[in-house]
Amino acid sequence: QAQLVESGGGLVQPGGSLRLSCVASRSIFSISAMGWYRQAPGKQRELVAVIRSGGITNYADSVKGRFTISRDNAKDTVYLQMNNLKPEDTAVYYCNVQATLPTPKGYWGQGTRVTVSS
Repeated sequence: QAQLVESGGGLVQPGGSLRLSCVASRSIFSISAMGWYRQAPGKQRELVAVIRSGGITNYADSVKGRFTISRDNAKDTVYLQMNNLKPEDTAVYYCNVQATLPTPKGYWGQGTRVTVSS
């Protein structure tokens, strides 16, 4: 069964760092993009960062310069390194994978909670 397994969330003080990981199961073929979204209480889910084939990355303006997305193709894993965290980064972070085979389809992880608080 195709699935994504996320890890790395937790409680951190403002200015701290966390690294999120997301592993895609081997049953997900031909991945074209891997990314992270987040949803804060009372808000809509928003894109945080995405990395596409060829290593092209895009970031939300609010995280540019603080977050870095990377991908290990051999392990079907995407990472989100989050530095200089702010209270407004508090949210549930979701991994998303876009695959093209056998048909174009998107997959979501179960979410990992990040809380930035002193």
